[in-house]
Amino acid sequence: MKVVFAGPSLPDASEMASGDTNILPPATQGDIMKALQDGAKAIGLIDGQFEFVAPVWHKEILYALSQGVPVLGASSMGALRAVECAAFGMIGIGQIYEDYRTGRRWDDGDVALLHAPRELKYAPLSIPLVNVDATLQRAQTLGLLPQGNCESISLAARRLFFKDRTWRQVAETAGMAFEALHAVVAEAWVDQKRLDAMELVTAMAALDPATEPEAKRDWSFNQTPLWRSLYNVDC
Repeated sequence: MKVVFAGPSLPDASEMASGDTNILPPATQGDIMKALQDGAKAIGLIDGQFEFVAPVWHKEILYALSQGVPVLGASSMGALRAVECAAFGMIGIGQIYEDYRTGRRWDDGDVALLHAPRELKYAPLSIPLVNVDATLQRAQTLGLLPQGNCESISLAARRLFFKDRTWRQVAETAGMAFEALHAVVAEAWVDQKRLDAMELVTAMAALDPATEPEAKRDWSFNQTPLWRSLYNVDC
């Protein structure tokens, strides 16, 4: 069994996933451990919760890796954790991961957005900076906006709190007409989070844990007192 944690980045993940993959809601602390206990042999992390609950713990990712379970990350929380745990064998996928890995990005807020609950299919209520940047880059490539305008819009987007970042608010902050910006976005829109999430789902479908060679490790999992108090497992 494979498991992918997905939400607003790819709300229709279940329609794309292979038949041996279970799509679960955005992960919180303990969800990866539960997936392992339920028999997961490969784990894909796309989305995770972070504001009102404890986020996915690096330690549980390391435990999965120590047990020979491949863990892939992309798009959102998955991209962040993949960069942070790459040295231990977590596999990062997609442009957003590469941007963090190379230092082009460093603020974890670049992937954050406000969205509706699962019952409303995680409908986006704000725009993450990674999508703003990808859209502006395409708009410039298509000749829809000059570089100076793109820079002004990018700066305006970065001044806004992630929950308030809509195209209307970006236009207002940048001092331009919303209608003009909306016309550009309609033609140049790039949902980079979705693209990266789709790439992870494709990679998960191609992954066969039964034949995947176990990655060589030059580290050992350390059972700290806190870990032992939370999980009574053998390493």
